[in-house]
Parts: sequence; C-alpha cells; structure tokens
Amino acid sequence: MDTRAGDGSAGDADYGEIGSSYSRYRRPDPRIGAVITEALGEARTVLNVGAGAGSYEPVGREVTAVEPSAAMRAQRPADLPSAVDATAEQLPFADDSFDASMATFSVHQWPDVSAGLREMRRVTRGPVVILTCDPTLVETFWVREYAPEVLAVEARRYPSLEALAEGLGGKVSSNVMAIPQACTDGFTEAYYGRPERLLDVEAQLACSAWSFVEPAVIARFTQQLTVDLLEGTWDAKHGELRTLPQYEGSLVLVVSEA
Repeated sequence: MDTRAGDGSAGDADYGEIGSSYSRYRRPDPRIGAVITEALGEARTVLNVGAGAGSYEPVGREVTAVEPSAAMRAQRPADLPSAVDATAEQLPFADDSFDASMATFSVHQWPDVSAGLREMRRVTRGPVVILTCDPTLVETFWVREYAPEVLAVEARRYPSLEALAEGLGGKVSSNVMAIPQACTDGFTEAYYGRPERLLDVEAQLACSAWSFVEPAVIARFTQQLTVDLLEGTWDAKHGELRTLPQYEGSLVLVVSEA
C-alpha cells in the first residue's frame, strides 16, 4: 500500500506541510560539506538519496538525486540536476550503477531503513556515506531543559549506528562530526551557541522533529527560553557555547566501504 503523503513525502514527516522554508534554513555548511566530499573519495558518479533541496551534493561530479517530496524537489537550485521521484527502498537503478552514494539527514525518514540501506549498497560500487545522528547522544543537548519531547522524538526516529552498519555491510566506520560555530545548516544542534535562533518558528519547522510535538510544548519552550535569555539564566549555564569554535554532539558520519 502506498503510504506517501500528498506531495510524495515517503517518511513520517510531510514536507508539503513543513518544508516551504527548508532551503532558506538548511543551507549546506561548507565545513561539513568538505568532510562529506572527502569521504566520497574519487567517485565520479554519485547517488544522493533523500536529496531534498540538494544539500552537500559535491560539485564537479555526476550527481543523480532521488527525492520523493515534490515540495523539496521544487526547492532545488537551478544549477543542480532535477531529482528523480523515487524512494530509498525502491531505487530505479541497476546494480553497481554508481561509484558512490550518499544520504544526509535522510535515513530517519525512511519507513524501512534496512531495505533502503540494502538498495543503496546494491546500486553502489564504492563507498556509501551517511550523515545522521547517534540516537544515544541526541538527548544530551541543552534543548532537553526546555523541550525534552523534541529530543525524545529525534532519538526515537534515528536508527542506531549498529542498525546502519548491519544494513550496509562491509567495512563500516562511524565518526562524530564536529558542528562548526555559525553553522549554516540549521538542524537543531547547529544552534548550540545561538539559542535565540531556535525561537524562530520557521527555523523549528526546518527541523522535522519539532512538527511532531504538541503546540503547548513549543509554547512552553518559547516562553521559558525567552525568559532565561532575558534574565541571563541560559548564559550562566551555557554561555561558553557562544564562542566555542565547534561542538561535538550527536552528528555522525557513517561510511561503508564496498
């Protein structure tokens, strides 16, 4: 049975509803992008699964993008190739079609993660590179003091690193990815030293976990964080984060070699 949302979104989040400002808030950070590009090695042909608006697609390579959401496909810049309307679990490509493949902030959206990983491995001759979050570390972030429900949602949705390694097979490495200060990719932890930014409703919507909690949770978060920022309570606890050059949280890069 087809469970895709009205705009084609294949996961538990409907990007037709929440994705309108995604490309403005989730802009690829070049420092993170450099690490992903290095992990892709010398690959000439690259598959990007759950490609969204095209974040982190390497330049100078032949990239094929797959994205089920029409709202996200429409936000791809004109200089990027159009994305194929397909899902991770049913990639419309022959075996060993690509030198490498990648997925950034995508695996937690897949209804069948194991099937999607098998498909990526099937169509890829070389490395499979996945940017994701370690669910065992998600709830250590300071947002837990204001909206633990949001982080609980994220921890529940992200597959374990063990599940990713099992699904990909081969030699798999998982390394914590340092999040740079003033990161341009607005996932929740990217605002580790800029708490004011998370009071922006559109910034919240660009992180799908916020769409899964009740409005009362967001109202409480907004009220409590606003007061703590005005009174200096947040800075008394976490002020050193404002100048920390990089933050090691739950962001990880998983690489499977063929």
